[in-house]
Amino acid sequence: QFGRRIAVKFFTLILSLVCLSAETPLRPVSTYSIVALDEETGQLGVAVQSHWFSVGTVVPWAKAGVGAVATQSIAEPSYGPKGLALMEQGIPADEALQSLLAKDLGAAVRQIAMVDAQGNVGAHTGSRCISYASHSTGKNYSVQANIMAKSTVPAAMIQAFENTTGNLAERMLAALDAAEAEGGDLRGRQSAAMLVVSGEPTGDSWKDRIVDLAVADHQNPLLELRRLLRISQAYRHAQSGDEYMEQNEMEKALQEYSAAAKYYPDNPELPFWSAVTLAQTGELQKALPIFKDAFSRNDNLRELVPRIVKAGFLTDDQNVLQQILAQ
Repeated sequence: QFGRRIAVKFFTLILSLVCLSAETPLRPVSTYSIVALDEETGQLGVAVQSHWFSVGTVVPWAKAGVGAVATQSIAEPSYGPKGLALMEQGIPADEALQSLLAKDLGAAVRQIAMVDAQGNVGAHTGSRCISYASHSTGKNYSVQANIMAKSTVPAAMIQAFENTTGNLAERMLAALDAAEAEGGDLRGRQSAAMLVVSGEPTGDSWKDRIVDLAVADHQNPLLELRRLLRISQAYRHAQSGDEYMEQNEMEKALQEYSAAAKYYPDNPELPFWSAVTLAQTGELQKALPIFKDAFSRNDNLRELVPRIVKAGFLTDDQNVLQQILAQ
């Protein structure tokens, strides 16, 4: 009889593991995260920090004009694409979540949150999620956490998110910082990620992604995520500048390149393109000191000048070129 009891327990364990997806991590993705909708812009986003390698490959999911999903604890990644598919059909986030939970034999170990483009929110913390584990929802958002050092982590996230100004990415990052300041993950920190998509889909998914950042393994993942967010904002402005340059809208290009340089002053290439735009619009004297500074920090940019002339991005006026290259 003792042997039978051992056998029954063994097969029960095997069955419980089979009930979980083959792709599901067998250790908890101890995590705090936020899903949110920005009412003004329609942007949808997810931000997450975890003591788990490359959390960005598991937890965050979002689709422009549809919704955002965070799936964690003993994470089942399929909640992401399946939840988005249901919301795209017009099913509210809370109903979509309940529909998926009803079919999941591992629901007790899941922690999931969803928000749709209309601001409907659904959240679930399974009874077997490791404490402290809970979620809290508000207007257009949900915060959720498991294996936290303190039960007060979600409340700290809410306060930070609701009282921080700025765009959706900045507000979500403030919520993560608040969670960490409140004690964060009991086991420590390792990775972080953020995904923000536009409110209106363009039909091109790569254009819909406003922020798509991941820190796979780092001693201070939130600090690194903040650094990457600042750089990504710089390059988003730079990309807009490139598009305006292509359309020969120099004034708008200059505005975008100048904004890019402010976000990422450590990179001399960004002010270099501001100088190029100034030179193209007849403001050579304003451009020259910017060229000089850029060349002093990266002399290869000097070699780039004749190449962009050949590509048509800078005048071929020899007097102008001589003054630029003399810097």
